[in-house]
Amino acid sequence: MTDSQNAYARAGVDIDAADKAIELMKGWVEKARRPEMIGGLGGFAGLFDASVLTRYQRPLLATSTDGVGTKVAIAQAMDVHDTIGFDLVGMVVDDLVVCGAEPLFMTDYIATGRVVPERIAAIVKGIAEACVQAGCALIGGETAEHPGLLAPDEYDVAGATTGVVEADHLLGPGRVRPGDVVLAMEASGLHSNGYSLVRHVFLTEAQWALDRQVEELGRTLGEELLVPTRIYAKACLDLARTTGVHAMAHITGGGLAANLARVMPVELSARLDRATWTPQPIFDLVRRVGEVSQPDLEATLNCGVGMVALLPEADVDAAIALLGGHGIRAWAAGEVVAGGEGRVELAGQHPGW
Repeated sequence: MTDSQNAYARAGVDIDAADKAIELMKGWVEKARRPEMIGGLGGFAGLFDASVLTRYQRPLLATSTDGVGTKVAIAQAMDVHDTIGFDLVGMVVDDLVVCGAEPLFMTDYIATGRVVPERIAAIVKGIAEACVQAGCALIGGETAEHPGLLAPDEYDVAGATTGVVEADHLLGPGRVRPGDVVLAMEASGLHSNGYSLVRHVFLTEAQWALDRQVEELGRTLGEELLVPTRIYAKACLDLARTTGVHAMAHITGGGLAANLARVMPVELSARLDRATWTPQPIFDLVRRVGEVSQPDLEATLNCGVGMVALLPEADVDAAIALLGGHGIRAWAAGEVVAGGEGRVELAGQHPGW
């Protein structure tokens, strides 16, 4: 080892540990390939064969970038690191797919106070497995050691994805029509938004331990909070290809109404009926334990709906069957109506609330 490397190690950066992490993650990254991916892990840049775009008449590139927020604090406290990658991939690919774009490849960035090779490999394992579910290649990434900025066992993750959609098939507000049905797709749980509120309610105010067995949940609090984000990409692409879907919205930060409003034209509005679904028990638990008002809850959490599609009523039955084939429960939750300046209204009450 050179003097400069010794000096770097004394400063808290372990290059040998980083090299070991790369070796441990190589097998997982290899599983998340597409035929268009050129080369392997270790280059300065990821390469993707863009000749795939020649099959499009007018290809539009789409890109999305995101992280998973304070959910990483739960993963660190639980010492479970192979699920947070699903949250990361879900956040970026499902933001991208709502316009009808197919995710082609993804890159990730992991910042940590100290590189523990097995931990980094576990994070990347989850990212790679989630990329397989989403149908995109994990084309590259970066792991950065930040001693003094992050504690030794702290880390944060972020990622970006690039996809493509035929211009004539672009989904969005311009396609939405009065009479369209708002088709809701069930979330797997909290997904990756609102964890600052959730952690405040359970860990700070109620002083619950993560290993507390919670009867309503049928598992520990920590296990519930680490349920991975559902990845809708392949199902939504199938929906776009086989039905007359007009628009989709990924329900993340801001909740159902605010995210659906992002794909509503100003001359229309949407009305949803809460009575059409019962959110998973974790949402009612946050509401009751934290004494959180329903408006605040709905403005922060997805409340059981991870994605919505706006489509003609004639396509609803086929869409529900298609999504069921992907293991996603879906239901008609409301409709698009004329007027209302693009607003989204939630009426009624969830059964049992």
